[in-house]
Amino acid sequence: MARRALKLASWTSVALAASGICLYSNKYLDPNDFGAVRVGRAVATTAVISYDYLTSLRSVPYGSEEYLQLRSKVHLRSARRLCELCCANRGTFIKVGQHLGALDYLLPEEYTSTLKVLHSQAPQSSMKEVRQVIREDLGKEIHDLFLSFDDTPLGAASLAQVHKAVLRDGRTVAVKVQHPKVQAQSSKDFLLMEVLVLAVKQLFPEFEFMWLVDEAKKNLPLELDFLNEGRNAEKVAQMLKHFDFLKVPHIYWELSTKRVLLMEFVDGGQVNDRHYMERNKIDVNEISRHLGRMYSEMIFVNGFVHCDPHPGNVLVRKRPDTGKVEIVLLDHGLYQALTEEFRLDYCRLWQSLIWTDMQSVRKYSQRLGAGDLYPLFACMLTARSWDSVNKGIGQTPVTTTEDSEIRNHAANYLPQISQLLNRVPRQMLLIFKTNDLLRGIEAALGTRASASSFLNMSRCCIKALAAHKKQKTRSLFRRARISLREAVSLWKINLQELVLHLKGLRLTGWVWALLCWLLPASH
Repeated sequence: MARRALKLASWTSVALAASGICLYSNKYLDPNDFGAVRVGRAVATTAVISYDYLTSLRSVPYGSEEYLQLRSKVHLRSARRLCELCCANRGTFIKVGQHLGALDYLLPEEYTSTLKVLHSQAPQSSMKEVRQVIREDLGKEIHDLFLSFDDTPLGAASLAQVHKAVLRDGRTVAVKVQHPKVQAQSSKDFLLMEVLVLAVKQLFPEFEFMWLVDEAKKNLPLELDFLNEGRNAEKVAQMLKHFDFLKVPHIYWELSTKRVLLMEFVDGGQVNDRHYMERNKIDVNEISRHLGRMYSEMIFVNGFVHCDPHPGNVLVRKRPDTGKVEIVLLDHGLYQALTEEFRLDYCRLWQSLIWTDMQSVRKYSQRLGAGDLYPLFACMLTARSWDSVNKGIGQTPVTTTEDSEIRNHAANYLPQISQLLNRVPRQMLLIFKTNDLLRGIEAALGTRASASSFLNMSRCCIKALAAHKKQKTRSLFRRARISLREAVSLWKINLQELVLHLKGLRLTGWVWALLCWLLPASH
């Protein structure tokens, strides 16, 4: 115990030394935004959390009922301390905390439920700061650019906030303005986080969380470049233009910079707001199907994935002109571009999971870096139990008991989960986050028990793999064979969807017997 405490003290000294360097190099010297208060707060919180875990659980038999109850209390205390740290230090800390809060089926429920509040507790810049950023980047005052500009933001996030405004020509726009100190603080924050994560690893060698810092460090510069966000928005709008239910706001490039983004103003209700949908007569099952189709196509067909679908970034509405239901996709700063090799292996893995080909599940999980932890990997991807994976995730609906069991098991397998996250390709990390955010939306809408999302995914996998095979051959005969196999496979999916639908209607007699005979034969 003394030895561990000594290690903690040494690493705390390193962290404070690093903070001193950062403080010296920071020309603004705002002690609350950085400096001794900001760094000391992070170091103290890390030390308190580490000490709590070291001392609270040491005298209780591992795995006992008392141990599990006590561990849950320690998780909750630690999650609240971490949340308070993120709220106090803001910026990069909130961004990392939001990422952790999105990993519903990978981290203990005490952490994810506590850190979810960070989506609604982001910092807000003053109007003085907003005017300063617009003046510096656009070279004009707000009153010179806009007929009106709402002082109260529509929403504030960890890196920026959005205001509603009206341009001189009468167009209503949304103006996204970056918090002025985020750029300057981010590199120093990452240095501090790296030191603290290394310190925690000295105390708890089984936990590997450097992947989180590495990912944040790689992605944050892209998110801080609003011109990159604008390009992403236009790319995904073009890529998914065949989906008439998708709306991506238009970008006004003439008034956009790296820190200011002007886009078409589009309103709607958050995608997890069932009351809004009931009031506006919007079918939650239709919304869930649309989301599944949209993201399946992004991941499996195009390999270009919007990785931040938390409810504030996905709106639903009925179009004023046609009354048709639309999904409005916002905040295009964070995308994951998948390599072709990764995308195709991921397609093959999901096909294996959906058709319960366990030998291929093992093969493609290992190709994606899971090694001997492939059963855990399959459970993390699907958010289903290993028993359900073996029975067929497209055959059995998710029950409340299974969902609760999966969340509880995350706490028991945390060392293995962190080891796996440190081992898989970096592309997989944002995919995990995206999957969990989408499942959270399904849970809020009450559509998580449906197997339709798995069937939509399978359709996209079939199309993606067929397109790849056709691209690799010049033979018209082989192309025709590939197209025929693709058509047959899609027919199987349609038949399975019909069977599940009819099963829900509790069909009996010869019709049910015939369908049950046809489906296995089609495999």
